[in-house]
Order: sequence, then C-alpha cells, then structure tokens
Amino acid sequence: MSVFDPLLAEITEIRTIRHFGRIIETRGGTLLAQGLSTHSRLGDRVMVHGREGQTLGGEILVLGPQGAEILAEGPVEGFSIGDRVEHLGRNQIAPADGWIGRVIDPYGMPLDGRPLARGAKPRPLRAPPPPAAQRKRLGGRLATGLDAFNTLLPVVRGQRIGLFAGSGVGKTSLLGDLARGVEADVVVLALVGERGRELRDFIEEVLGPEGLARSVVVTATSDLSPLARRRAALTAMAVSEHFREEGRHVLLLCDSITRFAEAHREIALAGGEAPSLRGFPPSTAHQIMALAERAGPGLNGEGDITAVFTVLVAGSDMDEPVADILRGVLDGHVVLDRAIAERGRFPAIDLLRSVSRSLPAAATPGENAYIAEARRLIGAYERAEMMVQAGLYAHGSDPLTDRAIKLWPRLDAFMAGRGAAHAGESFGRLRKMLEG
Repeated sequence: MSVFDPLLAEITEIRTIRHFGRIIETRGGTLLAQGLSTHSRLGDRVMVHGREGQTLGGEILVLGPQGAEILAEGPVEGFSIGDRVEHLGRNQIAPADGWIGRVIDPYGMPLDGRPLARGAKPRPLRAPPPPAAQRKRLGGRLATGLDAFNTLLPVVRGQRIGLFAGSGVGKTSLLGDLARGVEADVVVLALVGERGRELRDFIEEVLGPEGLARSVVVTATSDLSPLARRRAALTAMAVSEHFREEGRHVLLLCDSITRFAEAHREIALAGGEAPSLRGFPPSTAHQIMALAERAGPGLNGEGDITAVFTVLVAGSDMDEPVADILRGVLDGHVVLDRAIAERGRFPAIDLLRSVSRSLPAAATPGENAYIAEARRLIGAYERAEMMVQAGLYAHGSDPLTDRAIKLWPRLDAFMAGRGAAHAGESFGRLRKMLEG
C-alpha cells in the first residue's frame, strides 16, 4: 500500500456534479423530497441542508411518483418545506489497515479524537456472501483461553455461534475474554445500541489495551437513530469482509443482534411494512439471516470470519423471534443462565442447553468421549439436584448420580476455568478430573 493511497481515495470521493432536491412534505420522522428520483436508489444516503446552516443525514426508504421518502438520522425539528436535500450516493465504507486499534462510528468516522484515513477501495455495506458451493469448509479448532470453549464447546475457524443471554449475566465480560483470548489476526467488534456511559469502560476495562491493539470497534450508542444502530452491524461486517479478502482470520463480535433487529423494525415500520411476528416485520428474518451468512469461511485464498452474535433473551425465552431466527442459521449456540450467574460462576454457561455444531469433527475420538462423559455427569447432577439439596437422595441409589455428586464442584469450577494456552491444556485438566 502506497503512502499516497489514502490521499488518492479522498480525491476520488470528490464529486464534480452534485444533485439536489427540495423538501415538499414532512411526516413525523420522515421527509418527502422532490427532484432526486432520477438520480437515487433505495438505500442511498442524503444530506438535508437547513436554512439556518444545520444539516441532517438520512436514507431513502421509498421512491415513488411524488418523490423520495427519507428517514432522517436525527430529529427533524428546525427543518422546513423548501430546504435543500443533497444526494450523497450509495451506503459504502472504505476500511484500511490503519483502522486496527481504533474506535469508529457506523459511517467510518473516528470517535477517539485522532484522524482516520479511508481505504483505497470503497465497499458496499450490503454484499452477498461468498458462493455457497465455492467457499471453504470450517477450519481447525481455535484456542480461546477459556476451558469451556477449549473443550466442551469448541470454536473452530470460520464458525458462527450465538451467545444467548439476559441482561446482567456476564455477557459483556465474556465478549471481552473472547476478544482477548481467541486466536485471530484482527478482531472487529460491533457495539449496537450500547449505553453511552459504558463504551469507555468496555474499551478500557473489559477489552483492555491488549484487546484494543488488534481490534476495530464500531459503535452506535442507544441515543442514535435506528439507521445508525442498524448500520453499525453492517459496517462491522463490511470491515470484516475487507480483512477476510486480504487472507486474514477475523474474529467478529456483534453485540447485539437483538438491537440490530429492533433498529430494523423501526426503519421497516417507517417505510410502511406491517408488523407480523410479535411486532417484527417479515423482512426481519431475511435481514438477520443475510447478515449471518456473510460471516464464515471465505473462498480459496481468502481468510475466514469467525463470528459471535449475541442475543438478548428476556426471561430466558429461547423461542422469541430473534433468538429463534438466529439459532436456526448458526453453527452453535451458547446459553448463559441467570441462576448460574447469581451463584457467582462466570461465564454462566448452561452446558446442557448449549451446543457447538463443530463437534464431533473438532475433537479426537478420545476427546469426544471426555466431552460426552462430562455432559452425562452434569445432566445427572441437575436431575438429582433438588433431591440432594432436600436431603432426599440416598447415596448408592444410582452409581452415575453418586459420581456426579462427587465430581460436581470440580466440574462447575472447570466451566469457569481461564488462562489455558491451548485446547490440549484444557483437555488435560478435564481428563485428570474425570479419571481421578
């Protein structure tokens, strides 16, 4: 890459011809503009210029004989009939290596107070996934630094998993552990609809300098428009695809798909789409599945995107629409349980409700035997737990339950284990515990 490439990219973006329209009607959070229809496409960005010098971004939702209907990216107060609307073109992003270690907004603008050069090649926010018949298969097992993910719930290169959790059960801390511990060349982190006060804490305390040094953080806080919140996930995916095409292994952490879906719901309803599935419009399923399919292995000669998508499940309802849609298209799901978190074990993984579809291929026959044995013992303990606590279980009634009760404290501690350099070290701990 030449030192002049960023400058050439900026020069290329200079427009010699600019197209303008005029606002002719306001409808709540949407604006109707004339004069843009022949130059615009659905999803294009526009900029509204007020008479007092204020500006407001927006996106074209509907094109019709009356004009272009625009959803604004912020409050429309202060704008009036006759204000100019400038057509900016397609929704694109131009990532570059210089973005690693930086915090940006969904439009590629820096949020950390330092200048940020755009890349030489703009890419659309919405792109098709690699051709299904030509993309590579899943790769080898990845070290994660967490015993549970090194053994019982392995993650392989190119895998896409879902992290299903309610609020306050350690989801954010687990994402930080994965961002720091998973083997990857680049980490792309999408924070969709996060509380503003938590952004700096997450970057400095949870992610830390070590995690940030190899990461691109794309964030849209909860106070921003649904366009910005939805765009945060799309921008993060486009950045991940950029690095995948360069042959790198990318770890994509998207927190959360629920807020992405909620932002899309607001946009779709403003565009006239009817709610159908517990308030979500029919296009929600396609939006989620299209985003998830773009992650994963690339073509031969390219890298891979290993993705973790989080889902906020109220009351542990795994059948709510977003969770149900995402679970069906991923390569595994991990459920965090509030009861486990309340007794102080983190990560609060409910092993029996979690599954990695990389198994059994991701482990050797011997390792799969240990995984099956651990699951069998945890299941036996959970079935007998209430009887044990009530003093109703008599030792010797069932050999499997007796063994589960004996090993339960160590199994529970193993699920919270950290610091393993590789999967072999974690399996060594599991083997020693089960054979001891």
